[in-house]
Amino acid sequence: MPKQKDLKRLVRSRMQKTGEAYTAARLQLLKKNAPQPDLAKVAGMSDAAVGAKTGRTWAEWVKTLDAARAAEMPHREIAKYVSSLGTPGWWTQMVAVGYERIRGLRTKGQLRSGTYQISRSRTFPVPVETLFDAFANARTRRRWLPVRIAVRTARPHRSLRTTWQDGTLALFGFTAKGGARSAVAVQHEKLPDAATAKTLKAAWGDYFDRLGRILS
Repeated sequence: MPKQKDLKRLVRSRMQKTGEAYTAARLQLLKKNAPQPDLAKVAGMSDAAVGAKTGRTWAEWVKTLDAARAAEMPHREIAKYVSSLGTPGWWTQMVAVGYERIRGLRTKGQLRSGTYQISRSRTFPVPVETLFDAFANARTRRRWLPVRIAVRTARPHRSLRTTWQDGTLALFGFTAKGGARSAVAVQHEKLPDAATAKTLKAAWGDYFDRLGRILS
């Protein structure tokens, strides 16, 4: 950051070049000299990865999306615009979410609605049919999950959509891993704040541990 005397000199020089008022010129110089945030860290994905998969670094994405006034768009429209630029599948959402985090529209784990979500997964040494039944069968589920839930929709051996006693939502996806192994991934949504999300993420680790002891 320039010293006060140097800053005044730079401000006056910029005023002559741009015609800006003193306050506007000073603000632009201060912004230019302010420490730049680590965009990749804020977005939650490295520059190398996003550049390799989308052809743009985070700085380039921010410039592109700012030009389209994406910060004023809902999430769906940002993702649609990112997709229109040729971004492949899953990376459309990654770029949209990363941009929203960079622009302060959401924090890690937070949705644009203001609620939070967490995800966890675990592989178990049982066929996918057995693993699915441990979630879908209420009697089996009560042996490891100390929470009352209601199953809303079920696709046998593939997915479950559930409502919990506190009104939050949990979505489960099941995948056969070959042989006598399978995996479950949970996405728990509509959490009210970051503290609840952190607590629940840890709780799911405990739930999976309990389930593992039953299945073994």
